[in-house]
Amino acid sequence: MDAVLFWILAAVMVIASLLVIGQRNPMYSVLLLIVSFGALSGLYVLLGAPFVAAIQIIVYAGAIMVLFLFVVMLLNVPTEDPPTGYHARLLGGAGPRRFGAVLALVLAVELFWAFWRYLQPAPMPAGSSRASATVLEIGTKLFKDYAFAFEATSVLILVAMVGSIVLARRETK
Repeated sequence: MDAVLFWILAAVMVIASLLVIGQRNPMYSVLLLIVSFGALSGLYVLLGAPFVAAIQIIVYAGAIMVLFLFVVMLLNVPTEDPPTGYHARLLGGAGPRRFGAVLALVLAVELFWAFWRYLQPAPMPAGSSRASATVLEIGTKLFKDYAFAFEATSVLILVAMVGSIVLARRETK
């Protein structure tokens, strides 16, 4: 059952990620990126890392994607136009395709390396065990020992949102 769920989540993540870069409308790209992050958090749950899955949803799909959504909505950019002028000369016409091909090659090498590492047995030193903290232990430590840093970060995000709204507002006469 876990293997089937893994392949479903992996397929959703890959398809959503490909659609993110293939969309002309930035709003759809943001929403598809949230779907991709959700599938990734499901993969973390399958790996036995519920805290990382929760942080993936809270931090990425929650905070950062909301900021991206605000920026896209405030800029009111309906579609992406192809580069013209200086940027077109800088990229050399087919530059983005070459860059994409290089990134695809790097991804293929990384996937090959990851599968090769997966097939190799990982030696564990004798007498050692992996200590894993529970979500409760991590949350207690975060909100007791690091409460100030946590609250300072949330105030910083709030100030950034208010600042982007103030900078993007249109003056009416």
